[in-house]
Order: sequence, then structure tokens, then C-alpha cells
Amino acid sequence: MRNKSMFSKELRYFLPLVLIFSLKFSSVSGQGGVTIPDEKIGLPATTENWNGLYLKLRFNDKWWWYQENHYRRRSSVDNRLDFVGRMSQLYNRFGMTYMFTEYFEVTFGPTLVWNFAPERGNPEYVDSVLEPRFWHQWLLTQSVGSVKVLHQFRFEHRFKRNNDLGAEFDYTDRWRYKITAYVPLNKPRMEDRTFFIAPSNEFFFETGKQVWNIFEENRVYTAIGYTYNNYMFFGGHMWTYGPTATPGTYRNRHIIRLNVMYTFDFRGKRKPLTRDFAF
Repeated sequence: MRNKSMFSKELRYFLPLVLIFSLKFSSVSGQGGVTIPDEKIGLPATTENWNGLYLKLRFNDKWWWYQENHYRRRSSVDNRLDFVGRMSQLYNRFGMTYMFTEYFEVTFGPTLVWNFAPERGNPEYVDSVLEPRFWHQWLLTQSVGSVKVLHQFRFEHRFKRNNDLGAEFDYTDRWRYKITAYVPLNKPRMEDRTFFIAPSNEFFFETGKQVWNIFEENRVYTAIGYTYNNYMFFGGHMWTYGPTATPGTYRNRHIIRLNVMYTFDFRGKRKPLTRDFAF
């Protein structure tokens, strides 16, 4: 009953967010004059490989440092199934986390992404383009029996452009919601030396002047992992689906993700890894 009451208590932080979220999308009108074909076009699936390092440093009872560094590759132009044929992105996210309670926290900070050209060495493209962002996130944690459930609301304010020569930057806002369940396999709860499975589903929406479809992407990810001391090792398969820049055309990807998370507590109070899992 305590977990249930605590979860209900934390919901009050999310009510203003839900209202803002609803008002934002209700104000989006039409598709900016874009003509959308009556029939959807689905592109053949492509493959990618994402490798990530996550770092969390706890300074005191309320404040954390949060960091992600990713090395991402994608399939070759002539082989959609090789996963690592071309460079895709260098992705770096940083932030400070403030814990309101053990069940609710807010994180905010900058993101720097380098997007690489689809054909490196082609003079028609800029080899790599920097995409700066500012992001903030609301994370709600709850327990359902032995399972940890995370509700993640993430907001990204992006200045992006493609790799074409002379392309200009566009400002867009991206709105994300992800639900993740951490299911321990060899212990009654998530703690040190736990094997686990973590299915998640995330929805992406985008608003901006040049956006023809506010739905940007859906990501379905199933990770398996193991916690050991201050480390968590996890990886698995992710499938994504969403529109391309061409109206009416959609893509889907199969992505192999391999990750390591390291958590360090400067307070000298080593605690089992029970809640610090957002990725």
C-alpha cells in the first residue's frame, strides 16, 4: 500500500506536464501545406549498431551528475543488413539531476550530436554536422511486486540540419514518453548481481515549421542485463518505425544496442542498484 500511495503522491508533479503536453499538440494545425500521398510507402528495413556508456555520479541526497556517450553506426548503402557499414552519430548527453523524492526526479542539460553524411567523402555533403540541443526530463519510478517500472517524459529543443551543402538549421521541439519495466530473473528484486530483462516502448513526437508529421518515431526495445557492484551491463534488440523527411514515406530499423552504466556515490553510502536505470 505504501508504494501505491507514494506513486499517487508523485502524480501531482505530472499533472501540469500532461496539461502542457496536451495544449502543445492541440495547437498544432495541419501539415504546413504539405501534400501527403493517399498511400503510405514503406521503405525496406535497415540495420544499425549503437554502443553506449552511461555515467551517474551522486553528490548528495538530492543532486546527481548524468552523462551518456554513444558511438553509433548504420548499414552500408549497398548492404542494408550489415549493421556497421557506415558511421552514423557521435551522441553526447549531459545533465544535472535533482531528486524531489525517491520516486520522482528531474534532469536538465545540453546535448551535442555529430551527424555524419550518408556518403562520407562525397563533395555534395558536409562530412559531419553538429546538432546542439537542450533537454529536460521528468522520471517517475514505481514498484509493481518485484518489477521496477519507469515512466520517462523527455523534452528536447533541437537546432538541426541535414548534411547537404548549404543546408540551413531548423529549430524543432521533440516530445518523448517511454515506459520501461525491469524484471529480475534470479532474485526477488533488482539489486546487486541481478540478471534481468527490461522491455520498453517509447513514443516520439516533433513540432516545428518544417515538420509534416508530428509523430516522429516509435521504439520498441528489449534489453537483457546484469548488475555487478557499481556497474550495469545491458544490451539487446530495438525496432523503430516512423516517417522520413519525404511526406508519406516511412522507414523502420533493426538496431543492436550494447551498453555499460557506471554509478558512483560520493556520499560513501553504497546502495543496491534499484532505481538508477533510465536509458
